[in-house]
Amino acid sequence: MFKIVKDLFPICRSITGPGIQKSLKYIENIIPDFKRLKIKSGTKVFDWVIPKEWNIKDGYIYDIKNKRKFAEFKKLNLHIVNFSVPINKIINKKELFKKLYTLPAQPRLVPYVTSYYKQNWGFCVSENDKKIINKGKKFKVFINSSFKNGHLDLSHAIFKGKKNKEIFFSTYICHPSMANNELSGPALLTKVAEYIKSIKKREYTYRLVILPETIGSITYINKFRKNLTKNVICGFNLSCVGDERGYSHISSKYGNTLSDVALKSALIGKKKIKYYSFLERGSDERQYCSPGVNLPVCGFSKSKYGEYKEYHTNADNLKLVTSRGLEQSFNVIKSIIDGFEKCFIPKSKIICEPNLGKRNLYPTISHKKNYKSQNFKLDLITYSDGKMNIFEISEKTKIPLETIINEYLILNKFNILSK
Repeated sequence: MFKIVKDLFPICRSITGPGIQKSLKYIENIIPDFKRLKIKSGTKVFDWVIPKEWNIKDGYIYDIKNKRKFAEFKKLNLHIVNFSVPINKIINKKELFKKLYTLPAQPRLVPYVTSYYKQNWGFCVSENDKKIINKGKKFKVFINSSFKNGHLDLSHAIFKGKKNKEIFFSTYICHPSMANNELSGPALLTKVAEYIKSIKKREYTYRLVILPETIGSITYINKFRKNLTKNVICGFNLSCVGDERGYSHISSKYGNTLSDVALKSALIGKKKIKYYSFLERGSDERQYCSPGVNLPVCGFSKSKYGEYKEYHTNADNLKLVTSRGLEQSFNVIKSIIDGFEKCFIPKSKIICEPNLGKRNLYPTISHKKNYKSQNFKLDLITYSDGKMNIFEISEKTKIPLETIINEYLILNKFNILSK
């Protein structure tokens, strides 16, 4: 997963254009099950219109008096306001400063700024560099960008199971060089796709989507709304999943869906868990839970977007995302998939409490210190009455989802529980 992040990091992506096309192609080469969808520029999708393709080759500010360049695109692609129109002119300092974006509270960092749906241009620099630029008087501003009628790109993979009911995963790939906010999601989803493919006899169908944020999810809903609202029973928007600072759960619209229960159970026993209301949403869960759609989708992050200091800056780099952080996120999602596939609604095959002692599954010496040591087995059996799913049982008993699935497999092997 980290290799995917590292390989895709240098590419300047946007919501349309060659950057996102190249990035999607990279993932499709790893997982050929991902199929490209292309929607023409100018296509109306609900209240939105697919924009033109944006391409950028270069950009910078040149201080004519002091003969210095600033905000060089080829050194850092965040320096150009994403979707900037072309510009090549001489302007004074007052005009330039109207087009400069900085972070005064983080003077060493360069912010990430966009203007997708209204024509504009600008430069992003550190506050420290702005102070140096302030010494100049006349500046050449140059952005070599272009727009053309093309299409919006997104990619999806559908892994069929015995049931038509779907588990849905979505992530976005439309930001330039940022690691956690941008590339950790697609890297995780690629690994998730590999794992789903390894399950030979799937019970459920899995739908995985990689798209440009907001306009991409709106477009996907526009195309597949009937299928999504009919079949999706559980879904997750994956964003900022590559650091090691903790875990975040952004609830669905009403916070009571199967996806909410599944994610809560998968996070039991983890350290530094933060729960966020849907009122604190910010990514594509906005679209999936919107009126007329109302899918059971919640958000999963490590550090939630907007809540960590490196967010939307050049500090969101390859030092922030780690292999361990990505693996931690994968294990959370894997446990949810295992819950659906291995023991979604467990049922006891024995009337009354089974004799676990004769199967060497429970202490045969009655001593008070033994009473609680294996009670989680009995708790699992007690609630395996066909009325609760494995996620609800995990949340009820406070047994971590991964642990309770492993216990189910042991009890299933001894013909005590079945699904």
